[in-house]
Amino acid sequence: MVQSTAHSFKENAREALGDAQLQRALSNVPKGFIDKRAKARDGLPEFDALRDAGRDIKNHTLAHLDLYLEAYERKVAESGGVVHWARTAEEARNAILDICRERGARTVTKGKSMVSEEIGLNDALEAAGVEPIETDLGEYIIQLRHETPSHIIAPAVHLSKDQVEESFRKAHTQLPADRDLTEPVSLLHEARQILRQKYLDADIGITGANFLIAETGTSIIVTNEGNGDLTQTLPKVHIVLATIEKVVPTLEDVSTILRILARSATGQEFSSYTTFSTGPRRADDPDGPEEYHVILLDNGRADVLGTEFQEMLRCIRCGACLNHCPIYHAVGGHAYGWVYSGPIGAVLDPALIGVEEAGSLPNASTFCGRCEEVCPMRIPLPKMMRHWREREFEKHLSPASVRTGLGLWAFMARRPGLYRAVTRFAMGALKALSGGRGRLSSVPLAGGWTRYRDLPAPQGKTFQALWRERQHG
Repeated sequence: MVQSTAHSFKENAREALGDAQLQRALSNVPKGFIDKRAKARDGLPEFDALRDAGRDIKNHTLAHLDLYLEAYERKVAESGGVVHWARTAEEARNAILDICRERGARTVTKGKSMVSEEIGLNDALEAAGVEPIETDLGEYIIQLRHETPSHIIAPAVHLSKDQVEESFRKAHTQLPADRDLTEPVSLLHEARQILRQKYLDADIGITGANFLIAETGTSIIVTNEGNGDLTQTLPKVHIVLATIEKVVPTLEDVSTILRILARSATGQEFSSYTTFSTGPRRADDPDGPEEYHVILLDNGRADVLGTEFQEMLRCIRCGACLNHCPIYHAVGGHAYGWVYSGPIGAVLDPALIGVEEAGSLPNASTFCGRCEEVCPMRIPLPKMMRHWREREFEKHLSPASVRTGLGLWAFMARRPGLYRAVTRFAMGALKALSGGRGRLSSVPLAGGWTRYRDLPAPQGKTFQALWRERQHG
């Protein structure tokens, strides 16, 4: 698995906040996604009804996941494909490496796949003497830079055009040094020129899967570049790498979810390419792979079933929660320290790598609720972040000052008379400290807050006093 720095989130975030170039790049995230999603939502009157339907489809599937996975495996076998079950990241890597060794593969083209990042596939392939070539433009750019994705659907969103040009000039030394790379379209054409031959030379193509259909044994990829189609049709072997929760029962079910996927992700009605693959090529097919393999990865997801975190497995990786998250807007994806970032990373990463390692991530939230509001699958992300905070507290992983403060509050909350007396005193003291200005620039024991912002001074009566007045008319 990928080495995690999630335990250093605070340090990572501090570094990100001080990176001027990164801050300029991150300013494009809300501009590029939020308005487009809103327009796409408003243009589909049944959008929220489809969200409800998608949630129900996934809930039903997760409740009967074993049956649908077995049905999917049978259909893949009937179509001439092979399913490889992998409980861990190591088993998934080994299954892919075995296929590469058996076919004598030297180069592998890859479609965008967060699961391949999760299992550290590229490093494993390189160590085995197999060259992995990322074909998604964003993934190709960060591969040249030896970086990891900073966003689920826009891997290179943290980079500027000048940085991309610098990377292309450094890597593509076979091209004329005086070529013009000042426009984004020229960068695109250059990447297309370089990758075209890579598709033709590849021994194996590896893609992820947005969905797996139990009814037909089909895998689906959703792209805007067409690279996934070339990756899975030109080589002799196609490997699908997917996690167990990607299965859905029927073609009708997946059609329902596809109507909200692109709208939530990029604001499109549909992605440019939505590709269905079922087994290897048949005798009358004009193209396609001779072999079709599916690596079905668990890697901790089965342990989430039946727990308060099961709803996270409804995620369809649209990235909407990242696009609307003020924390992500401020620090970007790399600060989270592992594969999945933003609100979904804050609930998924602790489940996969442990709350001991990723316990800081659920605390990186304002609890504004925008992530849940925009999630196409209605995943209650803030609720699950609170559950992780509870787990962190129970394991005594939260700072001693936090545990002491919560213990003191709990002591007073169980004693209403004491609580009312303390709050009355605190309100009076804070009003006095404000000097009639209505705000506080410094508060004892709250320096972490007031160092960056003023705290509004209390006004009027306490909530308990107002409530009593209302009760008595």
